[in-house]
Amino acid sequence: MEIKTFIFNPLQVNTYVIYNSATLEAAIIDAGCFGEEEEEELRKFIDEKGLRVSNLVNTHLHLDHQFGNAYVAQQYGIKPLAAAEDEPLVRNVRHYAAAFGLDDDLVKEQTLGGYLHDGDIVTLCGEECQIIATPGHTPGGICLYFPNQKIVFTGDTLFASGCGRTDLPGGDWNTIRESLRRLADLPGNVDVYPGHGAATTLENERRNNPYFY
Repeated sequence: MEIKTFIFNPLQVNTYVIYNSATLEAAIIDAGCFGEEEEEELRKFIDEKGLRVSNLVNTHLHLDHQFGNAYVAQQYGIKPLAAAEDEPLVRNVRHYAAAFGLDDDLVKEQTLGGYLHDGDIVTLCGEECQIIATPGHTPGGICLYFPNQKIVFTGDTLFASGCGRTDLPGGDWNTIRESLRRLADLPGNVDVYPGHGAATTLENERRNNPYFY
């Protein structure tokens, strides 16, 4: 499985395109593209690789992680999958964009196409992906764990040497601590691709992250 990382929008979200270089099947994780220039950057990469985008998944639905959902839905005929607990954030995305001083005319609501639940096993790019519920940053935060690839996409639950903030509506410190413990208990060393910042490994976070306790 190949991974392409884009850093999109003023809040610097990591948008991931994962794909199988043999079958050319692809999925997008956290479509954060904001405005035509970033949408074109995403489309150009997909076109140049000849990829077929089959899935759009959100680790959570804070505005910066769903800015590009409407574009991807229109461009590729797919709707985002996310946890039901975060669905109210879709209806408020333009309001939150305005509150952040962003041009809400560039923001469109995109309804979900289905829900993901803790323990679900889905196939993305031909690979088994386990859904791990990791609330705390938002009520519906999830992580995408690929056990055969030893990769986990952690959204805003876990960062390199840090974790997601819990002072926004729906956040809860005790809850995210439990979610971090679930991630710390994943077997072996696993590559971590967070929602912001540099990639890391679980082994590194077990040694150095002050929130893993």
